[in-house]
Amino acid sequence: MDISAPSAAAAPGTAGVRAGVAGIPGPQLPPPVTPLRVVHDTRAVDLPAAERAAAQFLAALGIATDTESLYGTPGRMARAYAELFSPRPFDLTTFPNDEGYDELVLARSIPVRSVCEHHMLPVVGTAHVGYLPGDRILGLSKLARVVEHFACRPQVQERLTKQVADWLHTHLEPKGVGVVIEAEHTCMTLRGVQATGSSTITSTLLGALRQDARSRAEFLALTGAG
Repeated sequence: MDISAPSAAAAPGTAGVRAGVAGIPGPQLPPPVTPLRVVHDTRAVDLPAAERAAAQFLAALGIATDTESLYGTPGRMARAYAELFSPRPFDLTTFPNDEGYDELVLARSIPVRSVCEHHMLPVVGTAHVGYLPGDRILGLSKLARVVEHFACRPQVQERLTKQVADWLHTHLEPKGVGVVIEAEHTCMTLRGVQATGSSTITSTLLGALRQDARSRAEFLALTGAG
């Protein structure tokens, strides 16, 4: 994962002294914080090689791809997995917590789409991500972006849950972070034990959401995990 902060010019009227009424200087305002640019590892994707490998994989399993319906399947497989493993870049936009808000901020039912690293089969579910603000608050859509960033790669659910929580705890510096993920692993529901309808729940709590019993209980109750 590559995290970089691009150089940014100060927004008009936000750096230095803002002009006031009738030439009276306005209050001194701090410059805006430049958001972190978050991108995935930029290793090259070789789609032609992936397509050839997919064709060989299917042939090894006894699946012929010389029919009209299956002729393009190796290419579609290659493009599908490339998409599953390519999260979109985003800017981690934060804002000053001017009102001193100190209650829980929770985004529920964020879609999770990942791939089990043991069988390369889909993992599908939802994530509930919350935090207790410190000096800054986060643009709400970024909670979903962080989940996508770590989900779009071969994963295990335990690691995914902790990666999201640890990353937010490091870069947002809140008073507490909580992440709960509930997902279906098709490697368990469609093959092997074929436990249709089963789901797996994992959680990571940091800071006050781990240490303070009331905050912990509130978070788990609101996510349905309590």
